[in-house]
Amino acid sequence: MPKDPNACPGCGCPQFRTLCHGSDRLYATTTESFLVIECRECRMMRLYPWPAPAELAACYPDNYWFDPNADPADRLAEAWRRFVLRDHVAFARRALNESGVSGLPVLDVGCGGGLFLRELGIPESQRVGLDFSPSAAAVAWKTNGVPAVCGALPRAPFRPGTFGLITMYHVLEHLYDPVTYLEAARSLLAPGGRLIVQVPNAACWQFLLLGERWNGLDIPRHLIHFKERDLVNLLEHCGYEIIRTKHFSLRDNPAGMATSLIPALDPMSRRVRGVAEHKAVKLLKDGLYLLLTLAALPVAALEAAFGAGSTIMIEARPAKS
Repeated sequence: MPKDPNACPGCGCPQFRTLCHGSDRLYATTTESFLVIECRECRMMRLYPWPAPAELAACYPDNYWFDPNADPADRLAEAWRRFVLRDHVAFARRALNESGVSGLPVLDVGCGGGLFLRELGIPESQRVGLDFSPSAAAVAWKTNGVPAVCGALPRAPFRPGTFGLITMYHVLEHLYDPVTYLEAARSLLAPGGRLIVQVPNAACWQFLLLGERWNGLDIPRHLIHFKERDLVNLLEHCGYEIIRTKHFSLRDNPAGMATSLIPALDPMSRRVRGVAEHKAVKLLKDGLYLLLTLAALPVAALEAAFGAGSTIMIEARPAKS
């Protein structure tokens, strides 16, 4: 965390302007209110104040992003998640195919239950996950055949030059110091290896329209709110060169808009909060959420076509010295 709590993590400028404020709209893990501010110098957006590590850890539910006790309805939801992961998988497969190191292991940082690595279709011996949650790692091992390690990437027990591809889907925005993760990833990549990162896009139309209701802010878990130029500058600062950029995610953009509009319908939010629901009510809410997600799809696709989608996915590689 920066020594000066007012200092921008991007340029160090202590001056900022307030854009909006809010609390944990999705999971209600805290009632504390936070500001979303923008640096007056470089215009990087961030949460203010940043919670202390212990406070921030309490804002992550034990079953965050996965369900270790899935019922049949949740298994149907997982089938949907496999379907909408297709563009993530296609993006990663292209990176592997073009890198020339497709036989090397793939590391997914923040792997959760390991579904992405399973869907990638590579041999089990080439799948490696990393997550803070022991429960997530257990699901990755038992359910999806993904050996997973618990911990932080800068201290992970891997040899330099091990991986042909490292992925970080929605990781960097959660970190006090994303530079350490990107530098660690660079050292772990084999020659010719690739890095894929994805974050919410703070320059998207959804944020302009919805403000503090935009799900991409995810107060207070998201500490930094990246625009594309912020992410590109960060990657280049850490010694990477950009290969390609994508602004649409079938998994994240439409569903994110649906959650922004009616968070009470979001299936993950309802499960994490422990909302008591009759099976018929649960099925109805899940159906309404799916319809809302499908209705949001054209809007999400349109904003992405104009380079203002609600996520940014970048493929990069270590720059040649």
